[in-house]
Amino acid sequence: MSITVGMVLGFIAVAVAFILPGIGSSIGVALVGSAGSGVVTEDPDKFGQVLLLQVIPGTQGIYGALTGFLLMMKMGVFSGNIIRLTTSEGWLAIAAAMPIALVGLISAVYQGKVAAAGLGVVAKRPEELGKPLVFAAMVETYAVLAFLATLLLVLFGIEFGGVA
Repeated sequence: MSITVGMVLGFIAVAVAFILPGIGSSIGVALVGSAGSGVVTEDPDKFGQVLLLQVIPGTQGIYGALTGFLLMMKMGVFSGNIIRLTTSEGWLAIAAAMPIALVGLISAVYQGKVAAAGLGVVAKRPEELGKPLVFAAMVETYAVLAFLATLLLVLFGIEFGGVA
């Protein structure tokens, strides 16, 4: 099978969907983990609360991975019958991946910063954990909206090789 420019663009879309939100999530999780280590050093019993705040910025990486898997599924990667995408279809795949790729990258970093700042609440008033969780969840809202946009574009907005 010969490889088309569209196929290359389609695989670039998959890579972008995985890589950018993954980078953002790893940075966000690292920010909270670094700050959380200090809290746990002072009070090891707060590990569960710190961990809860730490995992939140990782969701953008999950949204990116789901997008990448959906694109691969739509491109026929898992069935072994890879669709010969046209150049236009390849560009559409990249465009569909961009909302979660870019918003996932940026929102995960900022969510990590918000969650890391919330560790101060956990350190001094652990019974108030819900408040920093809500602050971090507010950033998540935009990642969810971006994932929804990407999901709708991938599932309903693009057709590959005549396959909806």
